[in-house]
Amino acid sequence: MTDLPVVPEGIAEIDLVGVRKGAFGSSGSGDTSGFGGLVSPIVMPGASLPPFGGWFDEVAEELALSLLDAGVSDAVEKIVIDRGEMTFFVKPENLIAFMTECRDEPALRFEMCTSVSGVHFPEETDRELHIVYSLLSLTHNRRIRVEVTIPDSDRHLPSLVGLYPSADWHERETWDFFGIIFDGHPALTRIQMPDDWVGHPQRKDYPLGGIPVEYKGASIPSPDHRRSYN
Repeated sequence: MTDLPVVPEGIAEIDLVGVRKGAFGSSGSGDTSGFGGLVSPIVMPGASLPPFGGWFDEVAEELALSLLDAGVSDAVEKIVIDRGEMTFFVKPENLIAFMTECRDEPALRFEMCTSVSGVHFPEETDRELHIVYSLLSLTHNRRIRVEVTIPDSDRHLPSLVGLYPSADWHERETWDFFGIIFDGHPALTRIQMPDDWVGHPQRKDYPLGGIPVEYKGASIPSPDHRRSYN
């Protein structure tokens, strides 16, 4: 199925970021899922149109004013409201300024960064790597998402550990799995894979091969040695 969905109400457009083939979108190794012929678009909601409704408008307006006061007027690429959640797409060079206003502005007060994660869209030219931050305001009981895109050819992004110490291990995990380099991180080392592991295993171009899983005398072969169902 490759037909694109209808644009939802309140969304200006949708973004086609790639096409998934098979059950998991992996390439370079045999398909072991039985769904090798599956083809579907990877579609993301585009920019939403104000008014957004509820407290979303208050947050958007306060951020726009505080960024303007800070001398940063074009930090936000777009705002997406989807499934009851608010996402700010922020330019990489303005990430620190944007996050500083999110944390320090009294009307916002997003005091906690609860997660940092990566996503790899190899077909999205010059925007292959997405870094997603989840922010929580304990003061106002609100949550927002901040998303940054960078090219695979330049995987550098400023670390947020100085602003949000809780981002420390999350950034290490994102480096470990996606190869995103957080400049200024105090110790950007692997956190789950062995130190001598080659590559970053949650990238879409990472092969499905691995090592056999052994337990109680039995052995499950690695994916690249299993039967292909194509």
